[in-house]
Amino acid sequence: MFKDPFSFYGRIRRTEFALTHIFYFIVHFFVLIVENNKSVGSWIEFTKLLPIYLLMSQGAKRCHDLGKSGWWQLVPFYMLMMFFLPGDYGPNEYGDHPKGEGNERYDAFGYDFKTGKTIAAGEHDPV
Repeated sequence: MFKDPFSFYGRIRRTEFALTHIFYFIVHFFVLIVENNKSVGSWIEFTKLLPIYLLMSQGAKRCHDLGKSGWWQLVPFYMLMMFFLPGDYGPNEYGDHPKGEGNERYDAFGYDFKTGKTIAAGEHDPV
């Protein structure tokens, strides 16, 4: 969990997505407290940019887990689906399943999911 949080590539689970939002709300709360202090300048607004970038990157990865493009996070109310729907079982075009479920490299007929080639009998060991 949280292996590459600022990357827009790959897939993440609902847990990591929810923890990212909790982290954002905590940071946002403290920024609001500091912002109300009159001795602090307007530079404190820039501290919100990094957590927003984090939310966007994690949102894109959660969309990938659902089999959609990262742009789907901009659709109104799609965020609720990102919180509650389970991800695609096994690998999809965006990567392997984050829990490792269904990430077998070969199927029963010797088809290699990673390369898209059929492996001859006896050339592979099931993973």
